[in-house]
Amino acid sequence: MKKRQFDTVLALVFFGLVLSGIVMISSVSVYESYQLTEGMARRGLLEEPINSFYLWRHVWRVALSIPLAVFMIYLPLQVWKKSALFLFVVSLLLLIALFLPGVGANYGTSTSWISVSFLPSVQPAEFVKLALIFYLAVWMEKRQELVQSFQYGFIPFTILLSAVVVLLALQPDFGSVLVISVIAASMFFAAGGNLFHIIAGALMAALMAYPIIMSKEYIRNRFMVFFDPTLDPLNISFQIKQALIAVGSGGLFGVGFGKSIQKFGYLPEVQGDTIFAASAEELGFIRISILVIAYLIIAYRGFRIANNAPNRFSMLVAVGITSWFVFQAIINIGVNLALLPLTGLTLPFVSYGGSSLIANMMGAGILLNISRYAEQANPVGRRGVRRTRYAQPRYRQRT
Repeated sequence: MKKRQFDTVLALVFFGLVLSGIVMISSVSVYESYQLTEGMARRGLLEEPINSFYLWRHVWRVALSIPLAVFMIYLPLQVWKKSALFLFVVSLLLLIALFLPGVGANYGTSTSWISVSFLPSVQPAEFVKLALIFYLAVWMEKRQELVQSFQYGFIPFTILLSAVVVLLALQPDFGSVLVISVIAASMFFAAGGNLFHIIAGALMAALMAYPIIMSKEYIRNRFMVFFDPTLDPLNISFQIKQALIAVGSGGLFGVGFGKSIQKFGYLPEVQGDTIFAASAEELGFIRISILVIAYLIIAYRGFRIANNAPNRFSMLVAVGITSWFVFQAIINIGVNLALLPLTGLTLPFVSYGGSSLIANMMGAGILLNISRYAEQANPVGRRGVRRTRYAQPRYRQRT
């Protein structure tokens, strides 16, 4: 297998997004940093409040994650293939550990963090995405002649995915449920799965989720606000109204770097979930469009890497990782523009976060690793993203 230079354009896009995240966090997080550290100063933990608390924590995490991403670029892919089952089982155990007394920590409406006094807090859902991608790639590679079958392909796939989805839904973390479901469906389709099975499964999942949505007041409120953003603007629709105000205030050219008004207590999680809205306010439509274009480049080059991957396993991993980055960005941006119901998802590579940033950088390094072995581009007619679909069984499985 001939090695070549990794995709430098894609690497520069990843680096540009990370750098953009640092720059924007330095601006939008000043108020939240001051508010947090003011309380710490009162308790004697700091001498005085500072407005760069989130910035320096993020910079430290970036400094940790970049060498990790470089290591992923040169780590043989066989390591991930051989350890896929182990990583998947460990990730499930971490999700189960969230429900143990003294281990899981509440944040907002979800118990999504493992917090043990002598260790840094970890959000297992971020690493489950990567572990599931590896395991599904191995699983689908071994069953390439059965994937199109309803009985031997789709049903086992659904059971496997449900093991993760149920544990995430119990937290509850429906944002991660949505992203992981899209990742898995994209990989299943790329592996040769029946599109009708995927659509039917999605509709069935939506019907099953409806009673859960109706039973949880905060989830029900999010859907109500989605259909009517003007509903109760000082309470349940406060976040989305403020996000729309921020985006609208930016106009074409923005109010100027560091001059956002909405970051001063109006946008919840301004350095995390709503960083796109605050950035749009400061940068304006034209410059924030560059951020959107960056994710489009990731989609194009990521799926092209999958298109030309040397084997089925690496093709499926590339599809999974690319789908992860692109669809999570779509969901985050869609939420900030009131195009999708409110979720608690970060903007990949840009938002403040520890687990999310490290997991994103690991995924980026692995995708760049696959690009080192990708063949030269071929015409789409000869080899598309679903390039292994030509390797179908000589007979069609009954469904």
